[in-house]
Amino acid sequence: MIRAPMYPLKSTPSPKIAYFCMEFGLANEIPTYSGGLGMLAGDILRSAADLGVEMVGVSLLYRKGYFVQSIDHGKQVESDVHWWPEQHLKCTDVRVQVEIEGRTVTLRVWRYNVEGVDGHLVPVYLLDADVEGNAAQDRTLTDSLYLGDERYRLAQETILGMGGQRALRALGFAADRFHMNEGHAALLALDLLGDRLADEGGAAAAPEALAAAITEVRARCVFTTHTPVPAGHDRFSRALATEVLGAEWMALYSRLPGLTTAELNMSLLGLELSGFVNGVAQRHGEVTRGMFPGREIHAITNGVHSVTWTAKPFAELFDRHIPHWRHHNYALRLAQSIPLGEITAAHAAAKAALIDEVNRHGYGLSNDLFTIGFARRATSYKRPLLLLRDPRRLADIASRWGTLQIIFAGKSHPRDYEGKHLIEAIHKLAPELAPNLRIAFLPGYNMRLGLEMVSGVDLWLNTPMAPLEASGTSGMKAAHNGVPSLSVLDGWWVEGHIESYTGWSIDPTHHHGEAANDADAAQLYRLLDEEILPLHRRDPSAWAAIMRNAIAINGSYFNAERMVGEYLTRAYLRRT
Repeated sequence: MIRAPMYPLKSTPSPKIAYFCMEFGLANEIPTYSGGLGMLAGDILRSAADLGVEMVGVSLLYRKGYFVQSIDHGKQVESDVHWWPEQHLKCTDVRVQVEIEGRTVTLRVWRYNVEGVDGHLVPVYLLDADVEGNAAQDRTLTDSLYLGDERYRLAQETILGMGGQRALRALGFAADRFHMNEGHAALLALDLLGDRLADEGGAAAAPEALAAAITEVRARCVFTTHTPVPAGHDRFSRALATEVLGAEWMALYSRLPGLTTAELNMSLLGLELSGFVNGVAQRHGEVTRGMFPGREIHAITNGVHSVTWTAKPFAELFDRHIPHWRHHNYALRLAQSIPLGEITAAHAAAKAALIDEVNRHGYGLSNDLFTIGFARRATSYKRPLLLLRDPRRLADIASRWGTLQIIFAGKSHPRDYEGKHLIEAIHKLAPELAPNLRIAFLPGYNMRLGLEMVSGVDLWLNTPMAPLEASGTSGMKAAHNGVPSLSVLDGWWVEGHIESYTGWSIDPTHHHGEAANDADAAQLYRLLDEEILPLHRRDPSAWAAIMRNAIAINGSYFNAERMVGEYLTRAYLRRT
């Protein structure tokens, strides 16, 4: 018998939630996302729709998307996305305005519906500045995701926070809670505060009126931070912020009691005006409390939308053995009763689909060889080259256990030159490592390719420099498809790993820099050589059991249904 979950689902009346995020992974063909943050945000909306939560999403419509990645002689090449919003979205008749650099910018609002498993709709409203009558430079403000300078980015965050709040008001959606996913949306809270003080003198309001207004805004706002390093938190100089927002808004910002700097710090703004603040894994919560001492910061560990990130062979397998899994993801715990042979057969089908996709790019990979997957944003702290750090050692391992296949994917931000060099290095190393190692790099990483990779490889690799991984969700997706992880003990894996049962862990050392890289690589090679590859080759049944454990233990817990349930009980339904 399936037990009832420990959080309210459709039986509990839902508060009205407005969920703001700079990006949403809504569908493969809608380029309003760049990576993990957008995928998480999309998964929250999908699970909210499944659970019947009264939620709406708010973001921007990016006419040029993030960028299209292609590879030319090992180098990343970026180009604009070309898509037609009217083919996927409905343009509403709502128009709202924001002030940017003293100019009035009109925004139109597009709608996309996320449909849940029982038909409940969660609308997503995307703001578009490409409106006739706007100044030429303002019409481009919603063109590109994360690719402009600081001024462009602050203008976009003004559109998201202030324009988004005004759009919901114009649409008649009276939110009980506003959830700001990362500091990009924090101007929403400042706009709410300005609304509350409109009749109290605004930035010149009396101290007692300001204190009462702050209390009311905090009662309505939730703030989630994903960034464990100070450099990842948006900051804007006071001069720039005054130019873009205006002196009145900066005067109000300056009166917030918990601020310690004159610059516009979006994370501090979100912290100061939110009644519930959380990190995205238990370990990340600890790191964040260290970054912001004295703040009450909770932790709600991320999860992924189970149906979206389960490949067809495994979805069909679960449909046969766990009929309720689409409605109640925790039922995946019952995967322990699925025969191992059926787990292996489902994986073989998923792997064949991935290898076919890879070979369409001109590679000669085989279904029969052990395949490792690594698909992350290409940036230095993710350490995509850690596996290739000692090519001779890796080749020696492959000579004992058979040719290894490694599939890489991931984009580097166009201005992350070190990240782009990492992509070049992978391509340069690939021919040098043959024939014992076959390396493929798949360009254009997106939702479709992501699902093929997390379901089709034999082992999912994650090697961030601890403690810089806030959560990570790709390993959760892999677990839904019976793919165990080999990961540094950071982010979600601190909670998700049971050594040699759901996967394997690299325990980060107390070293720094190259010494840490050497120590972590040594652990990685030892695990591959002494535990992972011998088990896979010599005992297929034991390997299949680990695959099944990954589904039953990790898939049943690290899902967005559980995550949204926690947000409901701990943040949205909290007493004010």
